[in-house]
Amino acid sequence: MSSTFEELLEKDGRLVYRIRGVSMMPLLRQKHDLVVIEPPRDRLKKYDTALYRRGRSYVLHRVIGVTEKGYLIRGDNTYTIEKVPEGDVIGVLTQFSRGGKSHSVTEKGYLLYVRIWDGIYPVRAAVMRLRSLLITFLRKTGLYTVVRGIIKHE
Repeated sequence: MSSTFEELLEKDGRLVYRIRGVSMMPLLRQKHDLVVIEPPRDRLKKYDTALYRRGRSYVLHRVIGVTEKGYLIRGDNTYTIEKVPEGDVIGVLTQFSRGGKSHSVTEKGYLLYVRIWDGIYPVRAAVMRLRSLLITFLRKTGLYTVVRGIIKHE
């Protein structure tokens, strides 16, 4: 019988696992990076990375806002904001490991990354919207396959 993340956190005081999914790229890479999750000691704050339960799944996304009853959360590689009740959060990212090197979420480089990545979100979102509009236009005009062919053969 497998244990839930909640049970493992309760038993061991922390949870270490390899990332699945691409929603936290470019920081965390699927099937490569390890994360260390610990139970939250206090209320989370902006830029913390929360592990929370969404239905029967677990999600690791960044807090981009704190509300009276919970958090506004978005993955680094996503463009949708979720309202997550405080009671759904079971852990917080404290470390991650890439290529055998461990990094703390208190390191200056990490803290700079999260602020820059969040700060350029409006630009990233605008680029994604423009890309989507362009693809829609190209598909409707029948030019999508032509343009893809040209790009692939450069």
